[in-house]
Amino acid sequence: MDSAIKNIGLRGVVIASTKICDVDGANSRLVYRGYLIQDLAMEATFPEVAYLLIHDKMPDVHELVDFTNQLERNRYLPPNLICAMQTRPVSTPPMDILQACVALLAHHDDSLPENSPSLAKNRAMGLIAKLPTVVAAWTRIRQKLEPIDPMPGLSMAENFFYMITGEQPKRRLAELFDRALVLHAEHAFNASTFAAREVASTRAHMYAAVSAAIGSLSGELHGGANTRVMEMLKAIGSKEKIRPFVEDKLAKGELVMGLGHAVYKNGDPRVEILRPMSKEVGEMVGDTCWYEMTQELETVGKALFKEKKGIDIFPNVDFYSASLYHTMGLPHDLFTPIFAMSRVAGWCAHVIEEQFADEAHKPVLYRPESEYIGTYCGPEGCTLIPMDKR
Repeated sequence: MDSAIKNIGLRGVVIASTKICDVDGANSRLVYRGYLIQDLAMEATFPEVAYLLIHDKMPDVHELVDFTNQLERNRYLPPNLICAMQTRPVSTPPMDILQACVALLAHHDDSLPENSPSLAKNRAMGLIAKLPTVVAAWTRIRQKLEPIDPMPGLSMAENFFYMITGEQPKRRLAELFDRALVLHAEHAFNASTFAAREVASTRAHMYAAVSAAIGSLSGELHGGANTRVMEMLKAIGSKEKIRPFVEDKLAKGELVMGLGHAVYKNGDPRVEILRPMSKEVGEMVGDTCWYEMTQELETVGKALFKEKKGIDIFPNVDFYSASLYHTMGLPHDLFTPIFAMSRVAGWCAHVIEEQFADEAHKPVLYRPESEYIGTYCGPEGCTLIPMDKR
């Protein structure tokens, strides 16, 4: 293999051990701390799953009540943070605002620079609580509207819609949104989680690690796929245009957004949960066209990839979450911040594991090697000519 492309993107390279998540691509299995994603999505709420990821156990009734109450108390943002957001240009992308606000939240943590497992878990809880408030506040600020404070007694999902619109969502819609958060909460050593762990390995604080993770997620190769799926669906316009669209993509050797996955070769288990969710929300609001287009694109895409390329291809988590969030009435550039609102639970769990794992499994400072493939002018290196003689 050419040395220039050896281990490209760290594919197949084991970086560290973890007890948090297992992505079994060959068998289409996703496991959070021993629990199958199908069971968690259908039987547990996002706060339960967040507790599981942070505390390495499912909460009992009393623990869940206490954790939920802590989340509720910590949803509010410092007033001067909102003031800082109101000074930003309204064209600023939501992910940039989110990354900046997480970094600024460190300034409001009086316990820094101290660090311990209990402090880290408290910081995790605070970030899980505050990220939806940041996203909702910016959604209103950029529309030149006043932010809406969280409403006591509402769930995280209910509050997110309330803080954006000023109206409580239908309970079933909030339940389905909560389920979507569960599905996105964790996914092992993806790019953003690796970014968080690499920063955490330096013993930087959690806000720095999560801010780095958000920066990684903002890149179009990682977190923006569901937004681009929705843009693709809108560009296609109708079910009748799907086949020629896919044929044109295949002829040009281009990707069809949302089809295929770097790890799941036999199907993403989250899709089987998201597909009926997209249909149900469409029926709830009286507009199933986006679900129907997505389903048709899946069917046609699978058939044409098999026919023309001889490969089996399956949709990934972004494929149906696009039509789901769109039909829920959410702006397209919030799809990735919503991903971050959920994944912050996983990121924080990884930061805690990175910094406080038992000695037998604790990684040291991440310091990968690189292979120099640049120029040598001679065995002693290039001869430097002084500036006045060049």
